[in-house]
Amino acid sequence: MLRFADMEVAQGARPALRPARRKSFRLFLEALGEIRSRRRLVRYLVEADLQKKGANTLLGNIWWVLDPLLQMVVYVVFISIIVSSKQDAYPLFIFCAILPWKWFTSSIGDGITSVTAQEQIIKQVQFPKVVLPLAAVVSGIVNFAFGMIPLALLLIVFYSSHISAWLLLIPVVAVVQFVFTLALAVFLSAANVFFRDVGNLIRHLLRLWFYLSPALYSASQIDSITSRGGVLSKIFNLNPWAAMFTSYRNLIYYDTGPLWTNLLGVLAVSVILLILALIFFKRVEPSFAKVL
Repeated sequence: MLRFADMEVAQGARPALRPARRKSFRLFLEALGEIRSRRRLVRYLVEADLQKKGANTLLGNIWWVLDPLLQMVVYVVFISIIVSSKQDAYPLFIFCAILPWKWFTSSIGDGITSVTAQEQIIKQVQFPKVVLPLAAVVSGIVNFAFGMIPLALLLIVFYSSHISAWLLLIPVVAVVQFVFTLALAVFLSAANVFFRDVGNLIRHLLRLWFYLSPALYSASQIDSITSRGGVLSKIFNLNPWAAMFTSYRNLIYYDTGPLWTNLLGVLAVSVILLILALIFFKRVEPSFAKVL
């Protein structure tokens, strides 16, 4: 009797789950439709953001070129001189990590506040808010593109031996990074509306994330640490930036192909995260005007 009753309860619960799944799928399709139909609004927001950032500093958009170079100098001084690292062509080695990481952190930072920064507009105008974190991440692509200028200078002037056809595949790795970044930015932008400490917390987590990734050190050095097993080994193996940093470095520094299998794995997980983030965003979006 108990088994029969349990079967009846389970069978009765299944129809209740289906409407929830259909609603989630409908919210996802709605988000995609809003993004597709508001392409001009996204372009306008990106242009406005770039103009604002360029106007707020004395050197304007030149900082997009200087900033990664200055970061490179800091790490080169610290690792090469203080730590006495013997890595060949270390400026190019570290720049392979600094450039995509700067794109990632700036996009996440702008994405987190993309909704809360538009508080007055959200309360007065009805529009799809999902375009706000999307515009923040897309504008970061321009920063990444400007960062290619100092990378090209490094290769041409100092490290011409590293120039190869593999450099043409940098956009492939960048696409994986874009999907991954967009998924996090969409989710965090919505969460930040309800929990304003998200920005402060993420800033510290990103700093830790950078040092737990093969950014300052080579993958072989990381392997020597993780070979001992333990929690660090699991963290390094599950870290998506291990695949992305190594792939960028393979293309730029080692003149070889990216980690195709690892990149496909990161892309698959990123797509799933993006779908879940869009569904979450659309579920809580009606409450934005009340909470802000």
